[in-house]
Amino acid sequence: MPNHSANNSSASLVLSITLLLVAIMSVYVGATLAKQLFPLIGAQGAVALRLGLGALILCALMRPWRARLAWSNARWLLAYGVSIGGMNLMFYMAIQYIPLGIGVALEFLGPLGLALLYSRRLLDLLWVALAATGVWMLMPHTDAAALEIKGILLALGAGFCWALYIVFGQKSGAQNGQHTVTLGMLVGALMVLPVGLHSAGTDLFALSILPIALGMAVLSAALPFSLEMYAMTRMPTRTFSILMSLEPVFGALIGLLLLHEVLSLTQWLAIATIVAASSGAAATARGSMH
Repeated sequence: MPNHSANNSSASLVLSITLLLVAIMSVYVGATLAKQLFPLIGAQGAVALRLGLGALILCALMRPWRARLAWSNARWLLAYGVSIGGMNLMFYMAIQYIPLGIGVALEFLGPLGLALLYSRRLLDLLWVALAATGVWMLMPHTDAAALEIKGILLALGAGFCWALYIVFGQKSGAQNGQHTVTLGMLVGALMVLPVGLHSAGTDLFALSILPIALGMAVLSAALPFSLEMYAMTRMPTRTFSILMSLEPVFGALIGLLLLHEVLSLTQWLAIATIVAASSGAAATARGSMH
């Protein structure tokens, strides 16, 4: 007799993997829309709209007013929201100066570094060495394709905020559960909104940019969040982590296809090196898999 349980499990895993890959692509398609807004309202204005509209969409979906907030957890939720604001602001400012795929690769060093920080194994030195090699390959050298150091530093700053986002998200999520992301995004939006207003002024509220802004918010916030939550609860943690480590490749490919950002061979090799470090660290990580 056919094993229906095994077939259903395999089908669920395939669906989860497909939805997670769609979520990853959605984030960076949203980033390409944001780049279209840069000449009109700047990166700061685009981030303000992305977080503000994204927070409103998530509020409608998740209804965070039902959450029971504890004052003892307020500092973690506030820190989580600030890390969201800092991560988004610095990343979008970074991709003003460097290609999307490279920005993603550099930002990804944040969670990678956090994972390796808690490791005590000799094998993990290999992943550190690979990541460091990838960063060195992306640093400005003498060739014409050298990147702007400002963009590199901003992307690394976004990566640092990504690591804080993980730490504070775990602490805050222990009490606020599924409402953590929505509440955190609200805090991040309130943090970034004054920066966006200072940069863009009243242009931030122009009706002509609303369709692009809404598309950016849906593609880079509401849709990927929903898909990632579905996938995360239906696949092994290790599988989820390895697939997420492919983000720099997706970012580079979407940047090439939609923004015509052509990378040099060295830059592609650097991205591949960072992806190898991230996926290697995820594949060899210790911990319980569900």
